[in-house]
Amino acid sequence: MNSVLAAPATASLDDPLYYLTNFRYVLAWVAERHGDLLGAEEAAFLDAFDTLPRPSQALLARMVMRKGELFRTDKLDYAEIGDPHQALAPLFAAGLVEPAPALGAAELVHHLRLPELKLALIDAIRAAGLGASPSKKTLVEHLAPTLDAVQPLAHWWCEAPFAIVRLTVMAVCDRLRLMFFGNLRQDWAEFVLTELGRQRFEPVVLAPNARAFQRHDEVSTYLTLHGLRERLGDGEAPAALYELVPPAGDNRWLAARRNRLLVSLGREAERGGDTPLALACYQRAASGDARIRALRLLERLGEHRRALALAENALAGAPRDSERQALERLVPRLARRLGGPPVKRDRRASAPERVLTLPGPQPVERAVAEHLSAPSAPVYYVENTLITALFGLLLWPALFKPLPGAFFHPFHSAPADLYREDFVEARRDEIDTCLALLDDGTHAGVIRDAFRQKHGTASAFVHWAALDETLLELALACLPAAHLRALFERLLEDLRHNRAGFPDLIQFFPDELGTRYRMIEVKGPGDRLQDNQRRWLEHFARHDIPVEVCHVRWQSAP
Repeated sequence: MNSVLAAPATASLDDPLYYLTNFRYVLAWVAERHGDLLGAEEAAFLDAFDTLPRPSQALLARMVMRKGELFRTDKLDYAEIGDPHQALAPLFAAGLVEPAPALGAAELVHHLRLPELKLALIDAIRAAGLGASPSKKTLVEHLAPTLDAVQPLAHWWCEAPFAIVRLTVMAVCDRLRLMFFGNLRQDWAEFVLTELGRQRFEPVVLAPNARAFQRHDEVSTYLTLHGLRERLGDGEAPAALYELVPPAGDNRWLAARRNRLLVSLGREAERGGDTPLALACYQRAASGDARIRALRLLERLGEHRRALALAENALAGAPRDSERQALERLVPRLARRLGGPPVKRDRRASAPERVLTLPGPQPVERAVAEHLSAPSAPVYYVENTLITALFGLLLWPALFKPLPGAFFHPFHSAPADLYREDFVEARRDEIDTCLALLDDGTHAGVIRDAFRQKHGTASAFVHWAALDETLLELALACLPAAHLRALFERLLEDLRHNRAGFPDLIQFFPDELGTRYRMIEVKGPGDRLQDNQRRWLEHFARHDIPVEVCHVRWQSAP
């Protein structure tokens, strides 16, 4: 039996325990839909939580939703919970919270205020000769590194008027949160923002077995990849992390995450001068970005013949535009290095250019918009928002089609498979139906209805703050359906990369009989076109879509 997936309506902010309702909602959801993926630790936690008194459940939920695992008991005072010590006792008994965790000096300094540190470390401060009133910065830089003890707060400061406790189940709760959301980017705030009305999500009809993960090891793989990325961000050597990268099996979504991690490891290895490791990372990552990086690295290493053979093979495989563009630059260059005849590159169409000399400096887009705008020819700063919004509104039914693996919780702004290679084919009939509306002229009414009915609903393509009704009506009146089809079809070829690179401005000529709009890419002094912008300009030229590049120079001071 299918059901409409919507945010829980019972978690009203008028209820002081709204967060506990939300927390229990997630736990129940995971237990029902992911029961076969739960390990012994997760199952034990769910059982233990269910037996806790309500105040203890609420306090645990509060702790899980805060940052870190260490908490001062004097900071756990919530009116709706009551005495925190009474609420903590069952948590201690269940092993969900540790009453007296061992603390290192760095943790002590982080959680204690300066007056408290002076009391706790008075003997060490005197012994170090730091004076009667050292700053916290002094304690962090000069005292903490010399203290190697790891002990409970009471051993550091026997007269402490509070305790520091440790939540022992944060990793378990993160795992449960991952099963619910399918990522670690989203957190408990999604519930609160929805209840406040700051977010609204499209209700999606799903089967009960809709979920992000199908096997227990997939959850573990995700968490391992996430942990490795965090460690890389913290400065750990890529060589050590490379050996820990797990296989992704047949899960294409996890494979894409793994490939992105390998590319990041390769980049860091390159920066550190470890070219063999960088090359190994790129070759292990099966993605267009990785292939281009590997080829450029081989070129720098002087392995031109090998690089050329690989580049020509990749170019023959009908790569996506971003990879094709890079390969078409690499192949002629590598051929020249090998002494071969010049390789003639296709001459790409270019957009008309103009130069404006304007008062400044000031934001160049605003300067050009104000200079060109007229009552009968308004100019809007839209960049990557207008065309993508029209796309998102027209294709709303296709984008939110409830397919397996696309939606699995109430807080999706886009399907989870949005950037997978089979995204379009999985929705081909729905997409073709939406695009057909451009052929019979009914697209404007459909887009207009979606704008009004879905306004404010989270969408990966519609930035509501950037689209008002005036701009929408101008766009629908002035952009030919054939141009919209050409733009939307290129978006669908590579949604990840092609959703960016649109010109900064659009100017409408609603009273004209011929061309009724033009897009304008603005470049300030010293700025140049980026690769994704060049690819869009080529596409505009092939489809006679009006565009120009406007170079701005600032007027010299008198």
